[in-house]
Amino acid sequence: MEISLENNMYLELVKNAQSVNDLEQVRVKLLGKKGEISNLLRSLGRMEAKERQIKSPQYNNLKQSLEEAIKEKKEILLNKEIEGRMDAEWLDISQDPREMNSGLIHPVSRVTEEIISIFSDLGFSVAEGPQIESDWYNFDSLNIPPDHPARQEFDTFYIDPGDESIRENVSPNVLRTHTSPVQVRFMEKHGAPCKIIAPGRVYRSDYDLTHTPMFHQIEGLAIGEDISMSNLKWVLVEFCKAFFELDSIDLRFRASHFPFTEPSAEVDIRCSWVENSLVVGKGDDWMEILGSGMVHPNVLEAAKVDSKKFQGFAFGMGIDRLAMLKYGMPDLRSFFDNDIRWLKHYGFAAEKSSNLYDKLSG
Repeated sequence: MEISLENNMYLELVKNAQSVNDLEQVRVKLLGKKGEISNLLRSLGRMEAKERQIKSPQYNNLKQSLEEAIKEKKEILLNKEIEGRMDAEWLDISQDPREMNSGLIHPVSRVTEEIISIFSDLGFSVAEGPQIESDWYNFDSLNIPPDHPARQEFDTFYIDPGDESIRENVSPNVLRTHTSPVQVRFMEKHGAPCKIIAPGRVYRSDYDLTHTPMFHQIEGLAIGEDISMSNLKWVLVEFCKAFFELDSIDLRFRASHFPFTEPSAEVDIRCSWVENSLVVGKGDDWMEILGSGMVHPNVLEAAKVDSKKFQGFAFGMGIDRLAMLKYGMPDLRSFFDNDIRWLKHYGFAAEKSSNLYDKLSG
């Protein structure tokens, strides 16, 4: 559309704008860097002095009047948009805001809270450590030999230092494969006796229904002068009863081998399948839930603890796996898919603590 140089024609364009976006297009067309008014102002430099003396005030007044008109029109249009939104949107202020699109606690976070609550009640404190560990803390300090399969690249994520000279002279770093290094770090700093749990993220190169490259694990450690396997069994039985909210529970300890414990035992829990659902605590089947044992003397010595004076037990379990058992989740990979439907189904309301938490804190 060809625009007249008449003042009223420009103002008519501003007046006819139906939205803030339309008005912005008019502003750019008239007052933008390549706009009509901007071109008029630039043309003053090519005029004779007499003509410029006449035209300059006219063009500047035109620019000023258009700027004021655009400002006023914009305010009118903004108010109109707000009124339209207010008419279209509706909110029941009597509705409980906690029921409106409130966030939910992820099952991993809730189960971690439950586990920490139980072990806190049993006298354990919480310890933490780095997720990027040295090869020494992750393997050597835990009595894992150099040729152990867990140290191979198909099972462990190694971090490339980048510099070839550094790679040859420095122990490599890894994404920790368990939270057991936290135990060594804690004993190095605080010594013995101690009773700690170490929850956190761990990483292994695996991916299927019950394994993911990143998952959550909790390790437990109790060191003293007269701690035995019977103490370990009592702690694990009490934990399972509290976690699964059962009055009694059957655990089966099977002899096994872990480099960092001697003797070692895998622990199974009695369970059964009812209509494709797992029921914990009764039945004729058994399911492995954790590994445990007495801390190997070499681990104590690596942590600068006198193995002739102190002894103790350690155990490790997967937090995600426990959540699957307790709340009936079939696929571990769903934990990390960020599917809002899954989160709404399995998530926990932030303001509503679980029955377990109520029992422990009551």
